[in-house]
Amino acid sequence: MQRENAERRAAEERMELYFVAHPGSPAAVRRPRLMKRGKMWVALLGPNMREGIVGLGGNVEAALRAFDAQYLSMLRPPLAA
Repeated sequence: MQRENAERRAAEERMELYFVAHPGSPAAVRRPRLMKRGKMWVALLGPNMREGIVGLGGNVEAALRAFDAQYLSMLRPPLAA
């Protein structure tokens, strides 16, 4: 339990450092929830992974970068066929 708490605190610190380094990013502005599922980190905005905007990564920063990319792709209109 102590190890999980320490890992959680370290992840939250890394997330805050990402926000400081990328202040205008979707992650810094929208502040997604951060959780770990197995070996993957998940940044989630929304009720669940199916309905929300999700970033997955092997570390906190990768999950937040993936979240930023997914968020921005949701804002772009689809390409004309």
